[in-house]
Amino acid sequence: MASRDPDDWLRGTCATYEFDLRGVFRGRGEHAWPLTASDETDLEQKLAAGGHLLPLPKESAALANVIEVSLADFLLDRAAAEGLTAARGTERGYPDIELSGPGFGGGYHAVDIKVARRGVTKKGPSNYTQSRITLYTGNTYFRYPQLHWPGTFRPFNDYASHLDVIAIYTLDPDSAARVQDLELIVQEPWRIASKQRSSTTREYLGAVQSIDDLRAGRGEFATPEEFYKYWRRFKFKIGPAVQKQLDKLLAGQQAPPGVVEEPPEGLST
Repeated sequence: MASRDPDDWLRGTCATYEFDLRGVFRGRGEHAWPLTASDETDLEQKLAAGGHLLPLPKESAALANVIEVSLADFLLDRAAAEGLTAARGTERGYPDIELSGPGFGGGYHAVDIKVARRGVTKKGPSNYTQSRITLYTGNTYFRYPQLHWPGTFRPFNDYASHLDVIAIYTLDPDSAARVQDLELIVQEPWRIASKQRSSTTREYLGAVQSIDDLRAGRGEFATPEEFYKYWRRFKFKIGPAVQKQLDKLLAGQQAPPGVVEEPPEGLST
């Protein structure tokens, strides 16, 4: 099997994705049985008319989760069909998908799926995301990349590449599917990073909000070194639960007697 570049494979595969979820199916309906349809369009119309088809959620986080799961399933199915190795991550861990094996040139490649709603102005959809996309959690696996944090396949530093699949959509409140004009963008996270957090209450790194800049990979850093240096020096808060987990991970890395180790990046002695 010829190896694939993970970036190229993701771009090509995402170009064939179609968001085909039309709503939430309800078992009870109001129509005569059997229900017959000539094609998928006819079936959708009859399900809706019969009261079987309920709208997907409008709330941003809930709808984003639906899109993310659909896209992850699609990528995993495509990888399996092509004989490639891909694994799904944990629900709140990193990454969403891990690519590996000879089909991807060896090594491990992290793929994270991000979903953002287009902002809306009085004139219609804007060229900016409604809110900043979160790239990483800053005070755990990103800040201490040599440690194997819970919810991750392996330490952050073990990945040969990190890639984001960004799904941008316009909300259609009058449609049961809710999603309109879905666009998929594949970028390395550092290329679309800003110098702003994506949340004022959580320890998240934020992306730029211009959709043109997301497409072009035009963030606020010129090199990956500049990106990592800036964000790994950022004063993220570490709460008691994270500190307890960090202490446990560091204790597990203690050197044998007589061996002196350098402290992990971000820590001082």
